[in-house]
Amino acid sequence: MNKLSYLPIIVAALLTLAACANIGHPTGGPRDVTPPRYVGSNPRPGATNVKSNKISIYFDENVQLDDPNSKVAISPAQKEMPELFANGHRLDITLRDSLIPGMTYTIDLADAVKDLNEGNVLDGLAIDFSTGDSIDTLQISGMVLHARDLEPAQGMLVGVYSTPADSNIMTRRFERIARTNQYGQFTVRNLAPGEYQLFALTDVNRDYFWDRTEDVAFSSVMLSPSAALREVSDTVADDSIVMRTVVDHLPNNVLLTWFNEEYQAQYLKNYKREKRNQISLEMAAPADSMAELTIVQLNSDTALRIPLDRVALLTHSARFDTIRYWLRDSAVIAADTMMIETRYRRVDTLGELTWATDTLKFNFRTPKNAYVPKTLQEKIDSIRKKNDTIPIDTFALLQPSSFLGLSILGGTQDVNRPLRFAFGSPIDSLPAGAVRIEYCPDSVFVALEPQPLILPADSGSHVNFVADVKWVPGGKYRIAVDSLAVTDVQGLWTRNIDSQFNVRSLDEYSSVKFTVSGLPDSVAAIVELLDEQDKPVRAVPVSGSTAQFEYLLPATYYARLFIDADGNGLWTNGDLKLRRQPEDVYYFPKKLALKKNWDRSEDWDINALAVDMQKPDAIKKNKPRKAAGEINAETDPDDIDPEDLPYNPYEQL
Repeated sequence: MNKLSYLPIIVAALLTLAACANIGHPTGGPRDVTPPRYVGSNPRPGATNVKSNKISIYFDENVQLDDPNSKVAISPAQKEMPELFANGHRLDITLRDSLIPGMTYTIDLADAVKDLNEGNVLDGLAIDFSTGDSIDTLQISGMVLHARDLEPAQGMLVGVYSTPADSNIMTRRFERIARTNQYGQFTVRNLAPGEYQLFALTDVNRDYFWDRTEDVAFSSVMLSPSAALREVSDTVADDSIVMRTVVDHLPNNVLLTWFNEEYQAQYLKNYKREKRNQISLEMAAPADSMAELTIVQLNSDTALRIPLDRVALLTHSARFDTIRYWLRDSAVIAADTMMIETRYRRVDTLGELTWATDTLKFNFRTPKNAYVPKTLQEKIDSIRKKNDTIPIDTFALLQPSSFLGLSILGGTQDVNRPLRFAFGSPIDSLPAGAVRIEYCPDSVFVALEPQPLILPADSGSHVNFVADVKWVPGGKYRIAVDSLAVTDVQGLWTRNIDSQFNVRSLDEYSSVKFTVSGLPDSVAAIVELLDEQDKPVRAVPVSGSTAQFEYLLPATYYARLFIDADGNGLWTNGDLKLRRQPEDVYYFPKKLALKKNWDRSEDWDINALAVDMQKPDAIKKNKPRKAAGEINAETDPDDIDPEDLPYNPYEQL
């Protein structure tokens, strides 16, 4: 055989080697998106006369448990935490409490079971059995949402009592329990016929009843579970229709809205004299009334009674949990020791707020060699004892190293808002005309009529002030303060201040108007405009059927409405002791992308969607986990809002 006859064999061998050298990637097949499937258990569901405290549940693949302590609920509520252990295809549960004769037990796994590899969640699996001859089968189902913002309550404990009493939830363990899943849904299973009180709570300390610091929700009425048979139709593989019987367990649509009473034990937490001219009190919780302070003794002098607010300027936090007195009387400031009778509200042994009176001792000792600056007036008085007039060069030496600052809040001024400005510390005196507001119609600033400078109603600081000015849109303004015009409680005064600012023009704004329907008759309602963090930026009442927001800066907004049942203009929290539900809340289901010089109108039927479907996913904090392979709504092209597309200035022509 000649050499040419070997050529085909050599070429075939080289091609084979080349193919072997080209390493490919295995496809691995499609991704597993199927949750584990229940295949059996011991005892079987619905078993009676069960004696063993060990339950084994079998699946079609290897499983794991996700946070079983917070997700798995076992009824009746167990004193000892059961043992839960996932081993391959099997889940073993061992009850440490002794089994109760004649009792129906429920192992509610909620969404705690998922497969080992992909993490696909099996949601809603529950196993029941009875230690007696029969098993209870009734159910109550529903959903728990946060009252203020309709967030799904994930992993919240839901429980019932078969005997009505207002004190049940504070003194007794739940009789039967369940936990909410990632959507806030729950089912309390295996109930006997009868009426039930229904509650939900966070149960931080796992004692199965409510402490006042825990989140709570309750049903206002007793619930009577029932079951009824119903015929439904199904379409099978050959497109034929078959009928089957299903059991409807009612009620299956209970809505609970949870709240927190924000309870904190009220007492005097701390008191001190921080500076010679300053004393403060700190309460352990926000107060509903101001503490009353009376000086009863200075140093070792004889007894006296001087209300402290006569000789001091009072400042306080918005909720009165911190109050501070700035002393203004020289005799009081000079005293190293003050005895002050303090009357304030605190919680008694029964948990009720009562008035209490203590006499507190406030001391102050000036450190050795410490420099104590005198106020301007003291310096001037000292010089005047020696001179009839104050030389200009001497006056210059009197000015302090630091001055009382002034800042305009918010930068550029909105046309519909008052001017807000803040001094560096509480103001002792603010004479009329001390702060001038000037307008520049062309090139020269002209002073406006003197504006009243007002402390906002919610301010106790004597720092922040407002002036209600009728602004010229797009106008140029300045705020001017002369030297020595304003003095604070520490003796600092203003130097010459000249701060310029502009007012926005009207074409920088947009607006949105809601036409609201579905409201109950003769009730007030408030619409809140929200930012992208679900926080209110403005609120207006519904007038007739309309709520309109003007002068909005371009941005993405959302909206919610609450029923103002008590007419106070604020959302009112719930109160379990008073059996008062929190005020109802609804969300506008779309986002509002507003542009400059743009007016938008929206029809809003608050009942068009179920309450749990109203809140846009973009501002939900407790978002349900997506199943493996599920399209992310944020990247799904079908979910793009048309207003996110590039702006076309001609689209309205």
